[in-house]
Amino acid sequence: MSGPELCVGAVVVRGNSILLIRRGTPPGEGLWSVPGGRVQRGESLADAVRRELREETGLEGDVGEAVGWTELIGRRRHYVVVDYRVSVAADATPTAGSDAADAAWVAFDELEEWDLVAGLIRFLTKHQVIPQ
Repeated sequence: MSGPELCVGAVVVRGNSILLIRRGTPPGEGLWSVPGGRVQRGESLADAVRRELREETGLEGDVGEAVGWTELIGRRRHYVVVDYRVSVAADATPTAGSDAADAAWVAFDELEEWDLVAGLIRFLTKHQVIPQ
């Protein structure tokens, strides 16, 4: 295993819905998560969030404050992920692109019915993105 890789995520909320993508590649292939990915060398965290959001959903966004961070440690990978609040246009419609197989607005009260990456609901609840 190599050293930790720095990653970012875009937490985009509209009313009582959150923007999710279905991952098209490992890790988490086929599971739903917030848009995000690795930070490239020389790229600021905010620039990485904007790039990942654009690549995975086709949307442009304004990056706000950090929501929180988490570590994902597996047998072959170690990721440190910093998630940021992002605002998009009120009528924004996501279109899957890059390594996202799909993109959708998901109502908070329907999240438990979706096949989410491990720990996502716990993270969003802990950081007061969604109600408990």
